[in-house]
Amino acid sequence: MDAIVPLRDDHKTVEKLFKRFEKAEDGDLAERRSIADAVIEELTVHACIEEQVVYPAYERFKAKMSVLMENVRHHVEEEVKEWFPDVRKAMGRNRLTEIGDQLEAEKGRAPRDPLAVPSAASK
Repeated sequence: MDAIVPLRDDHKTVEKLFKRFEKAEDGDLAERRSIADAVIEELTVHACIEEQVVYPAYERFKAKMSVLMENVRHHVEEEVKEWFPDVRKAMGRNRLTEIGDQLEAEKGRAPRDPLAVPSAASK
């Protein structure tokens, strides 16, 4: 099989999941969580096979890492400029303080391996 075929199939699968997420009802958090979990799983597997097989064979690791850095930086910028202000407005200081305490407590226990994240577990 041509190696590009399964990689393109992965891209199509993730795009379909993105579209499902966009169409999901705003209040249906369980459906959105399920879709997000599927996206994380698909992207984790995709990244793993690219890093273990494709990149070493093609020697494009630096270029791919640059793309990853650009995407993560864009994600961070969106959160800081758009999402965080909305969350702050919706939740208020006391609730954010409670959640902040939870985040700090969980951070020490959180897995360091992306495949150990609960959403990456096979179902």
